[in-house]
Amino acid sequence: MWRLLSAVATLAVLSLGVCGEKVFLQRAGTTFNGRKYRSVLDVTNGERFGSWTWPEMCPENFFVVGFSVRVESKQYGGDDTALNGIRLICSKDENRNFLYYVESHTGHFGEWSHPQYCPSGVLTSFQLRVEPHQGPFGDDTAVNNIKFRCSSNPMLEAPGMSWGEYGHWSQDCVGGGICGIETKMEEYQLGLDDSSLNDVRFFCCDKHQE
Repeated sequence: MWRLLSAVATLAVLSLGVCGEKVFLQRAGTTFNGRKYRSVLDVTNGERFGSWTWPEMCPENFFVVGFSVRVESKQYGGDDTALNGIRLICSKDENRNFLYYVESHTGHFGEWSHPQYCPSGVLTSFQLRVEPHQGPFGDDTAVNNIKFRCSSNPMLEAPGMSWGEYGHWSQDCVGGGICGIETKMEEYQLGLDDSSLNDVRFFCCDKHQE
């Protein structure tokens, strides 16, 4: 069952920094969905199952600097779903002491990975690894993994699964960075073949010039 989560989320201590400072992480939910964006990043190799759900946006002047993923490990004869969700971590001016996160709708299976961050800069483009439809008697997993490129140029790859192939990179955010997410999810199939996450698109916002 879908539930639009309130942005009045409880603050949680994420970790302790090198100098002992606390890092707080708070879910943005749908509160900031009125934020204006320049463009939408998408790719052409997403899969067919499910529906586009709701967007979630970082707060104004926050941009995505890192991410984690929810991945179900290999089920060895059971129903595999691979990548179930993507969580984007939003920062203002690359200050990582107080962060928001957005994730849109996620699947039910697997565990969240440790966050990965750009060494500097923000996320600007992405690439999906997708297993194509396996036919009426196959085990569909759809999205298996994701890569992001940072504005400082490093490429970050999630610890996803290996079925399928990577498609083409999305377009780049120009003059800003990724600031939101919307997922295409197949709802839980009640014991039938689950594919969970089938596609994703990201929103690009401009950075204000000082």
